[in-house]
Amino acid sequence: MRILLMAPHPFFQERGTPIACRLLCEALCELGHEVDLLTYHEGEDVVISGLRIRRIPRIPFVKDIPIGFSFKKLVCDAFMFPVLLWRLAWTRYDVIHANEESVFMALVVRAFMRKPLVYDMDSSMAEQLMEKWDGLHTIRWLLEGFERLAFRYSDVVMPVCEDLAAKARWMVPESMPFVVEDIALPDGPPDEKVDNLRGLCGPNCPIVLYVGNLETYQGMDLLLEAVSRVPTELTFRLFVIGGAPAAVTAYAAVAEEKKIADRVLFLGARPVRQLNRYLAQADILVSPRIKGQNTPMKVYSYLASGKPVLATRIRSHTQAMDEASACLADPLPATFAAALTKLIQNEEMREQYGRAGAALAAERYSMPAFRDKVAQVYERVAEVLDRMEDERRKPDAPPLPKPESISFPEERRPPAFKVTKPQDSERDRPSSDKIHFPGE
Repeated sequence: MRILLMAPHPFFQERGTPIACRLLCEALCELGHEVDLLTYHEGEDVVISGLRIRRIPRIPFVKDIPIGFSFKKLVCDAFMFPVLLWRLAWTRYDVIHANEESVFMALVVRAFMRKPLVYDMDSSMAEQLMEKWDGLHTIRWLLEGFERLAFRYSDVVMPVCEDLAAKARWMVPESMPFVVEDIALPDGPPDEKVDNLRGLCGPNCPIVLYVGNLETYQGMDLLLEAVSRVPTELTFRLFVIGGAPAAVTAYAAVAEEKKIADRVLFLGARPVRQLNRYLAQADILVSPRIKGQNTPMKVYSYLASGKPVLATRIRSHTQAMDEASACLADPLPATFAAALTKLIQNEEMREQYGRAGAALAAERYSMPAFRDKVAQVYERVAEVLDRMEDERRKPDAPPLPKPESISFPEERRPPAFKVTKPQDSERDRPSSDKIHFPGE
């Protein structure tokens, strides 16, 4: 198939959504499809056989587009829509694959151009907007109404996790979403130099590693409080990779206040391509997130690393792993600290969780598993295409037959009547013409 893949974000950049988009492009091209990727003007070009990148015009005053909803993103989306129309006018595509808010541009197109539409759903846009601006809760009905439209009029809904699939089924029961989870990230260059964590903490010191941004929902406050409750006689070191400089400085101050600065080292941001090199050095990987629907993309790399994962028992985590494949703890400082303490003390438990997590990742969150799921999605798209072709080939319906004249059976025919003129003998009578019915 020839696919128009709409990606309303910079591409390529080393961050979550563009990485997931690149993996999707690789999977589609490996399956034999031709992909035109319509994306923003920012980002690096990548070379994948079967992929062509189509960008919106460069916008001089729009640079460094941030993650999530923003004014800059709105401007780029406004430029993307006419480019979409231009591409569809001059190129014949079999299917439109729309990511996030670009699905609404695709829905407009469907009003006059019938093509299969795949809604690639990375998050709930309504929830995302309401989390960013509390005042939008007053128009929740409107935001969710737009989401319902996307579910109802897309031919295939492809959410990234089961929680989003449940929302689609709840809003539009006939939507039949097909879940395609993210996967572990590929290894980066093996010769690239990275920090030696073992050298920073000593040979017999268990390494606890957190990777990710330092937004409030990621649970860094919970993690630091839990670290402060681990018995002081236990030796370990928490390394934190990621976060903007201002957030790193703020949380370093929190660690000082809690008197755990000797147990915590903030390394700041590191390239995503180095992620697996850092995971390989750790003894325990932590994800203390306190809220959210989507499973963090890093969790799949955590599991694939073969290292034990300690995560909060929230839906964001439990839809991707269970009690057998990860150590799950309630998002409370006391329970998280107890679980962390147990893992630090018990090397056999760490190995058990590591093996179970790696087996789960190989079965469900590897590139072959991802490719198989994408293939199943496009098998459904092929069925939609066949149905559309059948509908187009149907001849026009014949005109309805003209209604026959209505006749009554003899015995049911209404009695006829006639007007008779008076006889000569009756002319002098003052009466007018008479109406005579048969049988009178």
